[in-house]
Amino acid sequence: MAASQTSVLVVGGGPVGLTLSALLSRYGVDHMLVETRRTTSSHPKARGISARSMEIFRRIGLEEQVRGAGLPAEQVYFYRGRDLVDPEFVRTGLARQPDNDDSGEHTPSPGLICSQDVLEPVLLRHAVELAGPRVRFGTRLVSFTDDGQGVLAVVEDTAIGSRRQVRADWLVGCDGATSTLRNEAGIAMEGPTGLGRYLSIRYEAPLGQVVADRASASYFLTTPGRGGFMAVDNDRHWIYQYPLTPDAPELDPSDHGHLAGLIRTATGIPDLDVTVRDTMTWRMDAQLANAYRRSRVLLAGDAAHTIPPTGGHGMNTGIGDADNLAWKLAAVTTGYAGDALLDSYEAERRPIARQVIGISTANAQSRAGYRIDDELLLTATYQSTAVIPDPDSAPKQTGLSPDGYRPGCHPGQRAPHVRLTGGDVGATSTLDLVGPGFTLLTATDNPAWRRRAETVQQTGIPLVFQAVSTVGSREATGLWERLVGTGGAPGAVLVRPDGHVAWRGTDPEVDLQAVLQRILTS
Repeated sequence: MAASQTSVLVVGGGPVGLTLSALLSRYGVDHMLVETRRTTSSHPKARGISARSMEIFRRIGLEEQVRGAGLPAEQVYFYRGRDLVDPEFVRTGLARQPDNDDSGEHTPSPGLICSQDVLEPVLLRHAVELAGPRVRFGTRLVSFTDDGQGVLAVVEDTAIGSRRQVRADWLVGCDGATSTLRNEAGIAMEGPTGLGRYLSIRYEAPLGQVVADRASASYFLTTPGRGGFMAVDNDRHWIYQYPLTPDAPELDPSDHGHLAGLIRTATGIPDLDVTVRDTMTWRMDAQLANAYRRSRVLLAGDAAHTIPPTGGHGMNTGIGDADNLAWKLAAVTTGYAGDALLDSYEAERRPIARQVIGISTANAQSRAGYRIDDELLLTATYQSTAVIPDPDSAPKQTGLSPDGYRPGCHPGQRAPHVRLTGGDVGATSTLDLVGPGFTLLTATDNPAWRRRAETVQQTGIPLVFQAVSTVGSREATGLWERLVGTGGAPGAVLVRPDGHVAWRGTDPEVDLQAVLQRILTS
């Protein structure tokens, strides 16, 4: 077999793998993606897209497409009632923390509901536009060998059975909770399994008028043993999540007549016209891989962590993995960073997944219900060799902050959003000033900082200088200056391609190249 050559081989074409592909293309990384399925998912599965994921989609130019494919914002509520016709229902919205600062909004890209069967085609079209035939559905990973210098993989066309070899510098497993790649790499999962089992029934029924005054994203039924509904379009297309408890009688998923009866009982409408389309049985687990990297193999998404869906953070945590990993792979494969940079991927992302698993598990076990926190993942603060802490301030709490997002520019934090006027560059948020390489961001157009950035640019490290004052109002510039947190000194923050602050300083005579080398080679 003749071997193809690529820098990165991505295994798995779900939301995480496709996002990783789009980001690698954005950074100019040659890669190949293989996915066993011949088409995208037909089952809605994951649906909640958090603000942080929407910011990532904004960065790759997909925010409006994803938003247009999702439920309208006025339907992003959560219903509780005995059934769908309960007159005493309660409906609540996304939990957003009250503003305790003068920055107002925390993100330009609030979350929404966009089910996986709708999201995946949007991501696939974009990935193919950028990488063309290097994105290959209907192709499975058969085997691989890792010699420490690279990976030699064998992939197979699932339609005709032909096989070919692919030589890659790095192999990334985005192939889900039952990851073949993770198992072959000998990486174990830790944590409980079987926290619950459910039969997910995709069906059609004319429920649009029934829910017109209570339209929501999810419908939690308070009647014990009834489960709940997920709206696909709040009209004809729905998902019923039926709990398969240990004491419940066994169900035959092929008996659509019986399943339709369960749906009629749960809706509270005995004569509802129901057409069952398909089913999927799934198990709720709460597991974390004991490593995210083994030599030339890396894991992302469900291959690295299986998160209970109670909270809507599973897919979003995986998309965050892709965002963190993509720029590091770009830096390493391009040659301006050492392989050690990839160790910071696990150091930064594994603690986040552990926290999300804990929060989601607690939600699943709560009898009082739980909130859907759209801004939780905005609070992620990293600590690793790819972040240089301030020498004169105490370390800020790392990981997630369930108590709410507090904007700031402490190293490790996500650079905050400040609304801009746009100017010639069309930026309406400080987030739009970031990337695709590093960004040296200041409040005003300081010539000394600009010269430092130009010096680094000559070394081949991708870096741009941006000043908020050139595209923002006086109020926006002042707000950014306060958020930088350097006490009024003309400070600058060095922002990584994933939007997290790597370093901040006040001395424009600093050796910025040395700062970057420390981040990229430690």
